[in-house]
Parts: sequence; C-alpha cells; structure tokens
Amino acid sequence: MTMATQRRPGWLGVGARVFAFTFLSTLLSFAVALLLSIIGTVIYSRVRDVTPNLMFAYKHIAFPIAVSVGSVALIVTIVAEVRTYRQGKVLAAIERTAMNH
Repeated sequence: MTMATQRRPGWLGVGARVFAFTFLSTLLSFAVALLLSIIGTVIYSRVRDVTPNLMFAYKHIAFPIAVSVGSVALIVTIVAEVRTYRQGKVLAAIERTAMNH
C-alpha cells in the first residue's frame, strides 16, 4: 500500500477492537476463574468431607473475577486504542504535509 492510498483511522474500528478485546478477555478470565474455583471447591469439599457447592464457585468467585478483569481490560483497551487513534491521525497529517511539499 502506498502512502497515497492509506486510509485514515476511524472511530468505528476503535470501538470494534475495544469491544472484541474486552469481551474475549472477560470470557477467558471467567472460564479460567471458574475452572480454578471448581477445582478448589472440590478439593475443599474432599478435605472437609462435605458436599461441594459449585454454585458458590460460580457466583462468589468466578463471576466477580470476570467482572473485575473485564472492567480493567475495558479501561486499558480504551486508553491504548485512543492513543493509537491519535497517533494515526498525527502520522496521517504528517504524511499529507510531506506529500504537499
């Protein structure tokens, strides 16, 4: 792609990347937290010789962790994408200026 055919950065792409990364990181953190909390709950119930309460693992461990990780991922991704968007705009303006001279 030459300099003349490069596209300008757009807000739609920023929003899509923020949503996709936040959703995937929240989903992954929920899955990992749920797996580890189920394993921990089963181990705890075996040691204490009680029935495992897997609903506790879901409600009180995995879900709050996923919400926390998702919130952090949303903030970090927004900051990174806005920074990248602004940098792209500045670079596009520099290229336009350089091509006009």
